[in-house]
Amino acid sequence: MKANVGGIDRILRIVVGLALIVWAAMGGPVWAWIGVVPLATGIVKFCPLYPLLGMSTCPVDK
Repeated sequence: MKANVGGIDRILRIVVGLALIVWAAMGGPVWAWIGVVPLATGIVKFCPLYPLLGMSTCPVDK
């Protein structure tokens, strides 16, 4: 797995993921547990959908 999530994308994924999980834990809708997905992809720096779309937000190392 090569990292394909970088910088701002990673921070946004972690923040949104945590916000959704907290909302779900505080009695929000069940679908809010989907926040686990962006949280996990932000932590491991890999999104399985990006290679399928030919995308990467991770800067290229020179």
